[in-house]
Amino acid sequence: MIVSVVWIAPAALATISDVAQRRLHGEPSASLRELLWSGGDWLVYAFLPPPIFAVSRRWPIERPHVARRAVLHLAFALLFCVGWATAGKALELALRLLLAPQETHAFIKAAGDQFWPKLGQDLLSWIFTTLPFGVVVYLCIAGMAHAIRYFVEASEREVQMARLSEQLAGARFAALQAQLNPHFLFNTLNTVTVLVRDGDRTGATRMVEQLSDVLRRTLSRHRANEVTLEEELELVRQYLAIEQARFSDRLRPTFEIDATVLTAAVPSFALQHLVENAIRHGITKRPGAGRVSVVARRDRDMLVLTVIDDGAGIDPQAAVPKGHGIENTQERLRALYGERASLTVVKGADGGTVATLRVPYREMALESDVADR
Repeated sequence: MIVSVVWIAPAALATISDVAQRRLHGEPSASLRELLWSGGDWLVYAFLPPPIFAVSRRWPIERPHVARRAVLHLAFALLFCVGWATAGKALELALRLLLAPQETHAFIKAAGDQFWPKLGQDLLSWIFTTLPFGVVVYLCIAGMAHAIRYFVEASEREVQMARLSEQLAGARFAALQAQLNPHFLFNTLNTVTVLVRDGDRTGATRMVEQLSDVLRRTLSRHRANEVTLEEELELVRQYLAIEQARFSDRLRPTFEIDATVLTAAVPSFALQHLVENAIRHGITKRPGAGRVSVVARRDRDMLVLTVIDDGAGIDPQAAVPKGHGIENTQERLRALYGERASLTVVKGADGGTVATLRVPYREMALESDVADR
């Protein structure tokens, strides 16, 4: 709308220029028809920016279609020039018929059968005359449309990155909070005490090292919205090792990991949260031994992570209890992948709970690999 209104200025200047040029050269004053056409030809531009903006939105010049889209916009620029020139000549003819009907009818009668060929020749000549300037105008308007689009997208990305940083901080805090949960720490330290009392210094040392490693890994992920599956699995294994020592024979973790997907990108802490939920809301509520299975595989262009437990299970009709972190994880998935990712938590066929995380498959380098370069 603003771009269309801008053309009022050159229309007014063109009219003033026509009057001034005639005065400077001592020519007769321009008629109303001539003045209206001088300004009206520029005002035709006011109707053309909206279609150009629509074309730019529909076919933006961006990777991987830069060359193809550039050629497409060049073709649209030529059509734009033809449209502008045709509309200008149509305006000129309409003004002649409206303001000088007798003169126009006399001209048409004198031209006879040659009227339409002459009109076509005049239009073609005008198209070639306005072609260079028309192409420049189209490219300027299209460039403005792209600039506005890129600015809006950049602003949206900044907001999205700020939201992701906030969500990552929340996820890291939630993971740290789970590790620093008084019951978790008390039980872990109590397990260490029992191991020391039983003379199992090796087991006690290993327990302390595992707790230290879990805390270190949790605190070290400052701004990483994504990590490799291998890094996430290391955190999960350390967490499960501590829980397994606490629960002794009550916890039986298993892993079914496709080795080819270890370098795939996963949302930081997402898998750890699912495993934590399986233990807190499933295994701890089961009187006997429980199993937690972590499965990772590739399904075409998707990475599928599944956490299965045979604990108390969930009520399919009930809302997800607070503290599961499911809503936070789902919001992070939407921010990172849009509608391409999903997280479902359902009751298992044989009881327990099945949590399935699906994200677009994309490989990323290990942090150690990047550091070595």
